[in-house]
Amino acid sequence: MADISIIIVSYNVAEFLTLCLDSVKNAIQQVDAEVIIVDNASVDQSVEIVKHRFPEFKIIANKDNVGFSKANNQALAIAQGAYIHYLNPDTIIEEDYYIKNLQFML
Repeated sequence: MADISIIIVSYNVAEFLTLCLDSVKNAIQQVDAEVIIVDNASVDQSVEIVKHRFPEFKIIANKDNVGFSKANNQALAIAQGAYIHYLNPDTIIEEDYYIKNLQFML
């Protein structure tokens, strides 16, 4: 079980998602975390970019846009973290974000 599961729902925001995932990758270097991305049938190569650049992250590639809530619930159903962080794909995380938050929560 991971300390934290980071859940991101994406829809046609490949550039933002890439920046977000770069920041998350840096922020979880010293944290037991899993990252789950749910893509809602993007046509901008988001899924391929995630698979290529972030193979350590889990991705659920929906064939249809199931909506924000259902996509979050898909990820939650497989999340293993003690804590869940729902993160928008246009967010940049500071490098010590998860360390500070987990120190507070644990």
